[in-house]
Amino acid sequence: MAGGAGFVSGEGGHGYSYYNGRITWFVLCSCVIAAIGGAIFGYDTGISGGVTSMESFLKKFFPDVYAKMEETTEVSNYCRFDSQLLTAFTSSLYVAGLVASFFASSFTSNFGRKPSILVGGASFFIGAVLGAAAFNVYILVLGRVLLGVGVGFANQSIPLYLSEIAPPKYRGAFSNCFQLSVSLGILVANLINFGTEKIKGGWGWRVSLGMAAIPALIMTLGEVFLPETPNSIIQCSDDYEKAKQLLQKLRGADDVEAELGDLIKASDFSRSIKHPFKKIMQREYRPQLVMSIAIPFFQQVTGINVIAFYAPILFRIIGLKESSSLLSAVVTGAVGMLTTMVSVLVVDKLGRRVMFAVGGILMFVSQIVIGTIMAIKLGDYGEINRGYAFVLLFMICVYVGAYGLSWGPLGWLVPSEIFPLEIRSAGQSVTVADGWL
Repeated sequence: MAGGAGFVSGEGGHGYSYYNGRITWFVLCSCVIAAIGGAIFGYDTGISGGVTSMESFLKKFFPDVYAKMEETTEVSNYCRFDSQLLTAFTSSLYVAGLVASFFASSFTSNFGRKPSILVGGASFFIGAVLGAAAFNVYILVLGRVLLGVGVGFANQSIPLYLSEIAPPKYRGAFSNCFQLSVSLGILVANLINFGTEKIKGGWGWRVSLGMAAIPALIMTLGEVFLPETPNSIIQCSDDYEKAKQLLQKLRGADDVEAELGDLIKASDFSRSIKHPFKKIMQREYRPQLVMSIAIPFFQQVTGINVIAFYAPILFRIIGLKESSSLLSAVVTGAVGMLTTMVSVLVVDKLGRRVMFAVGGILMFVSQIVIGTIMAIKLGDYGEINRGYAFVLLFMICVYVGAYGLSWGPLGWLVPSEIFPLEIRSAGQSVTVADGWL
């Protein structure tokens, strides 16, 4: 699962044990700056559910939704937040990300991983500023669209950057740092929402939306000083000496000939491929294509977006007040981040298959319990008492924890490490676009 021509584990005849090197501070710093893009993605995911549950935000941009939310008997529990305009605010990020991912594929292949991350960071920054300054719903959605463009470029390039710059035998742990940073971003968003909801004057949502500009600026400026990956240098410039020097710096070793040789062989072969999207359709790449479609598809239909985007709204529906619902979202965000940290530590020891299976079973069982309680106790016009509400919160934490252990990080890791270099950017584009779709 960790092999492939582009990831230099077997195409040139060498395995990970033949490569010299260790984890260096240079690698750690580079990966931390790059992974901030995942944190921004997580922040923008988590922040939307929080602000759309804030009464001041709904009054300003979605007064019809606020009116329905205040009704007690006339509107079904499941329809209180039913609004096409409100849905457009949330989903515009995904639509923009879907479109941007196709442009990001060729951009990343032709210009490198680093420029693609820079484009993503700049889009994140502008989108966050527009969201914070929005005076009508159209500016609000435009800011969200630009955030989606940033996500499209960042999610195309950052998993590749992390997996290519990391020492091969630690690639699983480093690549899972992307999902860890996503989980951290969601947790931070929930904490900020919990705090800004208490701001007097009804402008706390502006702080929530605008805070994404800070990590976006850090990522953009930080990436200016970070290196390109050795793979990208070889693929884009033929400067083997520069790639060798960078590889020596990254690995903290002088003898990097084995890894460099495999990278050059993989790059030479990839250049013979003029149409990677046609190439990926060929029979020999069928397993990678199937997995690049199936894994992100099942990652999304696990239902995680119900929690990631709408946790505060869900908690309000089951009877918690505004502040309590935001605090509950903080709890679930913390659980998700902790279990993702566990995943980073054990992924290269337990293996991908075991973690997929264990996480999937736990998610299945917890969803059955959640759905049963809500069907029996809540229904369309019922209410859930405090005891059952806490049972639901606990089971949602189990579900989020299982996702953070398995389908969350592995949904990014496995597709990023199975593609040979000649189809890697095209394959990553398929993975990202499929997830957005």
